Amino acid sequence: MAEYGYFLSCEEFGPADLIEQARMAEQAGFQALWISDHYHPWNDAQGQSPFVWSVIGALSEAVSLPIETAVTCPTVRMHPAVVAQAAATSAVMTNGRFRLGVGSGEALNEHILGDAWPPASVRLEMLEEAIQVMRRLFTGEEVSHHGTHYTVENARLYTVPDEPVPIDISGFGPKATALASRVGDGYITMMPEEPMVEQFRKGGGGAKLVSGGTKVCYGLDRDEAVRTVRRLWSNQLLPGEMGQILPTPSHFEQLQPLVTEEMVSENTVCGDDVDQHVAALKAFADAGFDRVYVNQIGPDQRGFFDFYRTKVLPQLP
Repeated sequence: MAEYGYFLSCEEFGPADLIEQARMAEQAGFQALWISDHYHPWNDAQGQSPFVWSVIGALSEAVSLPIETAVTCPTVRMHPAVVAQAAATSAVMTNGRFRLGVGSGEALNEHILGDAWPPASVRLEMLEEAIQVMRRLFTGEEVSHHGTHYTVENARLYTVPDEPVPIDISGFGPKATALASRVGDGYITMMPEEPMVEQFRKGGGGAKLVSGGTKVCYGLDRDEAVRTVRRLWSNQLLPGEMGQILPTPSHFEQLQPLVTEEMVSENTVCGDDVDQHVAALKAFADAGFDRVYVNQIGPDQRGFFDFYRTKVLPQLP
């Protein structure tokens, strides 16, 4: 039986708003939190991008829910040894309620130091090696590592949780899903696709945690909600690898005309139809997901949490 969580968007909200949303999520009956890890928003209309590790520190004091990054790229912008320290501290501050979600990243966030942006196959190699480094550091022992992509010398984490931080791997295609099934403690994907869940479980993932998420826009005026999604999150409807290779928010803004209101209406739950909201979340549960996270697009956060507390969550088993 699936659990239902709330997805905090660091691209759209500043630290104080994110903390307040987490409090409202817990009060509404959500069971866990996801939080995005970005250096840039996808476009200037979203307008925010706080440092996720500072926000997690505040969340650890504000709520008692499990917290997971969705997702951190531990390969280019930040060295895996530094990510390991941040994740270990987060796990200590949350009394073991933290999971590290990782992925191969986007140029939007990772190219800022001027490093080359590798092809997807190389990024997956880097991710696997980064996971190896972080797992060794989570033991609290001194680590030296001289690998293909990373060097670590005499590194030791002194602040570590009682149990190693679980590492869940994001995958949207067969290769990344295969990596998740082989070396991950769990699997993350953003579409309720049962074949991907089956690949993960049969490839070695077994009964490990499978998590997914979706974005909605609750509102009494459905047409206005559609316009809000198109203005703020048209990037989520761009096809192919554009989300991974475009380097700046302005590049995503240039492509916004390709995303029509009709496309948004057909692909995003908008408005206040309870059955549509319930169906969107149940689709993940029916596909075999263990945790399902939902994010409210736009400013009507309190209306969303009231709507889900009274009408949506009570209909979910």
